[in-house]
Amino acid sequence: MTTLDHLPAPPQGAAGHAPTGPSLPHRVWRGRSEDPRWARPAFLSMLLVITVAYLWNLSSSGYANSFYSAAVQAGSQSWKAFFFGSLDSANAITVDKPPATLWPMALSVRIFGLHSWAILAPQVLMAAATAGVLYASVRRRFSAAAGLITMAVFALTPVAALMFRFNNPDALLALLMTVTVYCVLRAMEDGRTKWLVWAGGAVGLAFLSKTLQAFLILPPLAVLYAVSAPVSVPKRFGQLGLSALAMTVAGGWWVAIVELWPASSRPYIGGSQNNSFLELTFGYNGLGRINGEETGSVGGGGGGAGGGGQWGETGIGRMFNSEIGSQIAWLLPAALILLVAGVWLTWRAKRTDTARAAFLAWGSSLLMTAAVFSFMAGIFHQYYTVALAPYLAALIGMGATVLWEERSRWWAGAALAVTVGVTAYWSYVLLGRTPDYQPWLRPTVLVAGAVGALGLLLVSRLGRQLALAAVGLGFVASLAGPAAYTVSTLNTGHQGSIVTAGPSSGGMGGGPGGGGGRGPGGGGGMRPPGQGTQQGGTQGTQQGGGMGQPPTGTPPGQGQGRMQGGPGTARNGQQPGAMPGMGEGTRGGGGGMGGLLNGATVDAAAKKLLMADADDFTWAAAAIGSQNAASYQLATGDPVMAIGGFNGSDPSPTLSQFKKYVEDGRIHYFISSGTGGGGGMGGSSGTSSQISTWVEKSFKKVTAGSATFYDLTQPASG
Repeated sequence: MTTLDHLPAPPQGAAGHAPTGPSLPHRVWRGRSEDPRWARPAFLSMLLVITVAYLWNLSSSGYANSFYSAAVQAGSQSWKAFFFGSLDSANAITVDKPPATLWPMALSVRIFGLHSWAILAPQVLMAAATAGVLYASVRRRFSAAAGLITMAVFALTPVAALMFRFNNPDALLALLMTVTVYCVLRAMEDGRTKWLVWAGGAVGLAFLSKTLQAFLILPPLAVLYAVSAPVSVPKRFGQLGLSALAMTVAGGWWVAIVELWPASSRPYIGGSQNNSFLELTFGYNGLGRINGEETGSVGGGGGGAGGGGQWGETGIGRMFNSEIGSQIAWLLPAALILLVAGVWLTWRAKRTDTARAAFLAWGSSLLMTAAVFSFMAGIFHQYYTVALAPYLAALIGMGATVLWEERSRWWAGAALAVTVGVTAYWSYVLLGRTPDYQPWLRPTVLVAGAVGALGLLLVSRLGRQLALAAVGLGFVASLAGPAAYTVSTLNTGHQGSIVTAGPSSGGMGGGPGGGGGRGPGGGGGMRPPGQGTQQGGTQGTQQGGGMGQPPTGTPPGQGQGRMQGGPGTARNGQQPGAMPGMGEGTRGGGGGMGGLLNGATVDAAAKKLLMADADDFTWAAAAIGSQNAASYQLATGDPVMAIGGFNGSDPSPTLSQFKKYVEDGRIHYFISSGTGGGGGMGGSSGTSSQISTWVEKSFKKVTAGSATFYDLTQPASG
C-alpha cells in the first residue's frame, strides 16, 4: 500500500469520480473532509500574514498611478463619474479601461477620504481573497499542505506583491480569473450548472476590469469541460451556453448602457478615436495589443518571433528574458515540470477525473496566457504577468505535494530533485542580473538547491527526519530568490504608469519601476518616450534616495523631484529619445507635461492659483494628457480636463468644443505643456496641438511658482 491509499476522496456528488494513477486505480488524495487539526489555523494565519505584509509600507506609493487615482477621486465625488469611470468629476473623458476596478477604490475613498490607504487597501484585500480562493480550490482535491504551499508561492511572487498593492486594473482581473477557474473545477466535480454560471459571471466582471484579457483562458476551460464533465454531452454544451449567457449579461449590461447613452450627455470614451467603447475594446485594447497597431498609441509594437520593438522582444523566451524574468519566472520552470508530472500521473484516470482536470485547468490557463503575452506585438508591460501568478502557484502546490506522496517511487523523488535543482539554478541566473543586490544570496541558493535536490533524489532511502530536512532545504532554496525580490518590492514605493517589482536591474535600464528602458542590456526592451524610472534603486534613482519630499498638496511618494542617473532615465529635464512634442520627461516638471507616463509636480503657488475661484467654473483648468491633468486634480481636489486623454491623442475635445467651453466660462486656466508652439502629446497636427496653439495666441500667460498657465478669462493684450 502506498502513502496515498488510506486517504479518502473529497466530498462529491453521485456523478463524481476520484483520481486514479497509472497503476493504482483506487488511489485518492486527501481532501477537505480529512484536513488535520492544524489546517484551519494555518490557513487563517497565512491569510493574516499575507494581508499584514502587503499592507506594510503601503502609503509609500502615494497615489501610485495618478491616472487611476484621479478617476477614483472623481468617482468619489460624482456618481456619474463613478459609473462611467471618468477621469474628472465634471465628466469630460473616461479612463481607457472599463470602470469595475475603480469602483471598490472609489467606494473606499467615499467612506475614508482621499489618501493612499483608501485607494490601495482594497487591492491588498484582493490579494487576500485571491490567496483564499486558491487555497479553497487546491485543498478540495488535494491537501491542506498543497493549499498552503499555493498561498505562499502566490504571495512570494514579486509581481503579485507589486500589483496587489497598486491601483492598476490587474489585481481585480487576477482575482476574478482565479475565481473563474475555481468555479469551473467545482462544476467538474458533479456537473452542477450553477458553478458554470458563476464562472461566466466572473469572466463578465473581469471584462469590465480589463476587457478582452479576461477571455484568454476561456478556450481551454471550455474545451476541458466539454470533454471531461460528468454529465451527458447535450447537457455539457447546454451548460456552456448558459455560462456564456451569464458572461454576456455580467459584462454586457454596462457596455449596452454606455453605447446607448447619448454621447452628448456622457463623457468621451478615453482611448477611442470615435467615442465608442466597442471601438476601444476591439481596437486600442483588443486586436491592437496583439498586432501592435493601436490607433492613438505612442508607438509601434514588437516584431515577430524573436523580434524587438517599442515594447520589447517577442517570442517564446519573453517570459524569461531580462525584462520579465524577475517579475514572474522564478518558479515558472518548476510549474511546467510539475504540470507534466501531474498530467502523466493521472493520465490513465477516468475521463471525469477531477485531479487531472485541476492540473489541466490551471496548466492550460498558464500556458494560454503566457503564450499570448509572449507573442503580442502591441503595448506590453512587465506587470501584466501578474495574471500568471495564481495559475503558477496552484501548479506548484498541487504538483509538489502529489510527487511527495509518491516519494517511495524512484521517479517521483527524481522529479522533485530535478524541479528543485532547475529552480535553484534559474534563481542563480536571475539573481545574477542584479549582482549588487544581496550578493551572498546567489551562491547560497545554488548550493542549498544542489544539496536539497540530492537529498530528494535519495529520499526513499532516507529516514523521516533527513527526508523532511531535504524537503525543507529544497523549499527554502526554491523560494529564497523570489522572496528576496518580494521583500524589496514591499519596502519600496511605486509611482507612475509603468512599475516593476524587485531591486533595480541594469538590464532594465533603470531603477525599479522603470523597466524596459532604453539603454544597454535587457532583451531588446525600450521604454516609451517620456518614461523615466519611478523609484529608488541601485541606478536611476531619484534624489533623496528614491522617495524625495512631496510638494504641497501631494501625498508621500507622489510627484517627486527630477530623476537622475541610469540609462534611459530623464536627466536635467531631457528624456533620451523623446518624441517631438512630448514635453519634459521628468516628474518634477514644474507644471510641464510631467511625462506621458508620470504625473507633474504641483507646488503650493500653482495649487493656490487653481483653487482660487474654482467653484465658479466647471473645470479649474485643462491640461494636455491625463497624467498631467490628474496631478493637478489630485492636488487641488477640483476637476481638471484632460485634453486628448492618456496619450493626448484622443480627439476630445475638438477645438470648436473647447472654444465653446471657454466662451461659456467653464474653464479657468490652461496648463502650459512647456513645449511652445502648441506641441503636445497629440502631435503637431492633432486636436491637442490645435488647442495649445489657439490658447497660447489668445490668452494671457500667468506664472505661479515654476508653472506656467494661461488665464482663459483674460484675452491676450493686442
